[in-house]
Amino acid sequence: MTPPVVLTIAGSDSGGGAGIQADLKTFAALGAYGTSVITAVTAQNTLGVTAIHPIPVDIVAAQLDAVLADFPVAAVKVGMIGDPAVAALIADRADRLPNLVVDPVLVATSGARLADTAAVAPLVSHHCVLTPNRQEAGALTGSPVETPEEMVAAAELLAKRGARAVVVTGSETAADVLWHDGAAETLRGESVPTANNHGSGCTFSSAVAVRLAAGDSVPVAVRAAKRYVTAALSGGSDWRLGAGPGPLNHFI
Repeated sequence: MTPPVVLTIAGSDSGGGAGIQADLKTFAALGAYGTSVITAVTAQNTLGVTAIHPIPVDIVAAQLDAVLADFPVAAVKVGMIGDPAVAALIADRADRLPNLVVDPVLVATSGARLADTAAVAPLVSHHCVLTPNRQEAGALTGSPVETPEEMVAAAELLAKRGARAVVVTGSETAADVLWHDGAAETLRGESVPTANNHGSGCTFSSAVAVRLAAGDSVPVAVRAAKRYVTAALSGGSDWRLGAGPGPLNHFI
């Protein structure tokens, strides 16, 4: 059977743990065919990001148009954008991007700041599944997001701007908040004792996109993605790759 085609629009991680590399591994592990549009090249490893080179917007547009002209894309995950002009380009093509999942990559799992809110602003109001972590939700709403109550409030506020659904991730207890159809749901999960969490946000949003491409509803897709990330964290918990937080085991 021909696999569903999923597109990632994101930055490249030279260390292979996050970004385009994590997205494509997730797609492959979950049975989708991955295509990609690279928005930036980062010099990155488990210790952090040392340089970022944005891809010119015309080259991003050429990549995107080439993929859309030839492949039956069933879902799209957007990660690191970096340049507001690229966000505007993606927003302009949004009606051609089915099952859009936007991971507003502003703050890496390591805490490194990768972009400002202007870089994702044109997309936040689109009919997408928005998947910020707590720090990104705080940056987008202008208020701290630490407690479960603040996670719910942030998810509701972001949904009111136009998102199809919002998932705020990253609580200390592995409980995420899903806002969908006008109501909040707390998604509880297993906390995995591991320092190897580099790329967990990219992996989660990519897994959501794959499940949406397969025809799942948003709540079903989000729950399945959460289970997959938990398994990938557990599967790579004993790995020793690099001197900092290592990657997940996508092929568990």
